[in-house]
Amino acid sequence: MAEVTYEHVSKRFDTVVAVNDFDLKVPDGEFLVLVGPSGCGKSTLFSLIAGVETLSAGRIAVNGRTDADRRRLSVGYMFQKDLLFPWRTLLDNAALGLEISIGRATARERARELLPRFGLEGFEQHRPAELSGGMRQRVALLRTLLLERPLLLLDEPFASLDALTRRELQTWLRETWSSGSQGALLVTHDVREAVVLSDRIYVMGPLPGTITHEVPVRPSGAEPDATRRTALEQQVLEALHLERVAP
Repeated sequence: MAEVTYEHVSKRFDTVVAVNDFDLKVPDGEFLVLVGPSGCGKSTLFSLIAGVETLSAGRIAVNGRTDADRRRLSVGYMFQKDLLFPWRTLLDNAALGLEISIGRATARERARELLPRFGLEGFEQHRPAELSGGMRQRVALLRTLLLERPLLLLDEPFASLDALTRRELQTWLRETWSSGSQGALLVTHDVREAVVLSDRIYVMGPLPGTITHEVPVRPSGAEPDATRRTALEQQVLEALHLERVAP
């Protein structure tokens, strides 16, 4: 389980301030989503918490751990591309991260146990070139979840997929997530995806990155119906100053 806090976080790249005085708390077990215009600092916030970039000011803590090395060991990071090794089988790709810490045989066994949950059973010996884009993304997510890190960072993981596959994986991830216990922070430009997946949505403004609106999606844990989902999408679009959702 993870509790993540950003406190007065700022990041400057030469003369550009990417994030300024940013505050956010990710409670245990919540799925939070950041939406905002391109270049507003969303991915920078991920790089900071994962220790890839250094803070210019402020404090980030994961379960009270503030130093970059300890934070890095607290997060699982999934990127837009699946980054699977083409010469490894599906099973070996899924087990790769865990293999480094506990050995190949044990990591493969743990990965194999989860293949049915991820819709990958029967494809153990297939290589990435033999898999669909959606299946490759499922392998990448399984590889990340197997690390059992307290916080999952998802940086537009479905952005490269076609609309139909993307919609299918959004629904699948929400159903899969409901049985888990990690905290998650997702970056996306897709407002509908944000509503489908999140417990809460945070809308960011243009540079320097700050939160302008908070939109609770599942305040009592209840799944929103179609009418409420449309209303939530509208609320987020208005916060982004975009056009209205078509009726």
